[in-house]
Amino acid sequence: MYGTGASQSSFGRAAALCALTYHATVRSIRKGNGNALVGLLMSILQTIILILTFWILMTFFNLRGLALRGDFALFLMSGVFLFMTNTKAMGAVAAAEGPTSPMMLHAPMNTAVAIAAAALGSLYTQVLSMVVVLYGYHAFFTPITIDDPASAFGMVLLAWWLGVSMGMVLLAARPWWPGAVGLASTIYSRANMIASGKMVVANTLPFTMLSLFQWNPLFHLIDQSRGYVFINYNPRQTNYMYAVYVSIALMVVGLMGEFYTRRHASLSWGAKR
Repeated sequence: MYGTGASQSSFGRAAALCALTYHATVRSIRKGNGNALVGLLMSILQTIILILTFWILMTFFNLRGLALRGDFALFLMSGVFLFMTNTKAMGAVAAAEGPTSPMMLHAPMNTAVAIAAAALGSLYTQVLSMVVVLYGYHAFFTPITIDDPASAFGMVLLAWWLGVSMGMVLLAARPWWPGAVGLASTIYSRANMIASGKMVVANTLPFTMLSLFQWNPLFHLIDQSRGYVFINYNPRQTNYMYAVYVSIALMVVGLMGEFYTRRHASLSWGAKR
C-alpha cells in the first residue's frame, strides 16, 4: 500500500538533473514569446538593428576611419555580438525564478535549475542568432574570414559568463531592493552601449580616453575578440584575464547572496515586485 521510491545511482540522478535543466531551458526560451522560433527571430532582428544603427552613426559622423583595417561590418559585429550576449545573459539570470516562485513547488525543481535554465536559454538564443547573422552576411553580401574562430568564440563565452555573474548579484539583491535592481540593470545595459567600446579600437586610444573604458571587463573582451577575428590586429591595452577575475568575484558574491536570500525567502516578497 505504501510504496517507496526506487533509489537512484549517482549517474541516474545526474541524468535526471540534466533532463530537468533541459526542459527548464526550453521553457525559459519559450517563456518570452510563447514560440521559440519567434524568440529567435526577434533576437536576430535586434542584433541586425543594432549593427545597422552603429553603421549609420559611424558613417554619418565620418568615424569609419577609427575602425580596424578589414571588413567594417565584421568589426561592428565583433562588438555587438559580445554586447548582446553579455546584456541578455545578465537580464535573463537577474529575472530568473526565485525561491518563492510557484514553479519551486514542483519537485525536483529548484533555484539552481532555474538559474541554469535562464543562462543556457540566453546563450542558446544569442549563439544561434550570431551564427545566422554571420552566415547571412557571408552568403548574401561578402565572404568573411575569421582568423581564430575558436578563440573568438571563447571571448563570446566569457562575455556570457560575465553577464551570468552580474545577473547572479542582481538576482540575489532583487527580493530586497526590487526597484533599485531594475534601475541598476537598466543603467548597466544603457551605459555599456558606449562604455563597452564597440566603436573604438583600444590600441589607437590616447591614455586619457583609454582610462574611460579600461574599468569595464566587457571592453577587454571585445578588444581581445577583435585580436582573434582580425589577423592584422594585436590587442596590447587589454587582457581577458581581467574579465575572468571580475566574473569569478561577482559569481562568488552572487552565490553567497543567493544562498542568504534563499534562507530568508518569504512569500510576502511577491507583493513587492
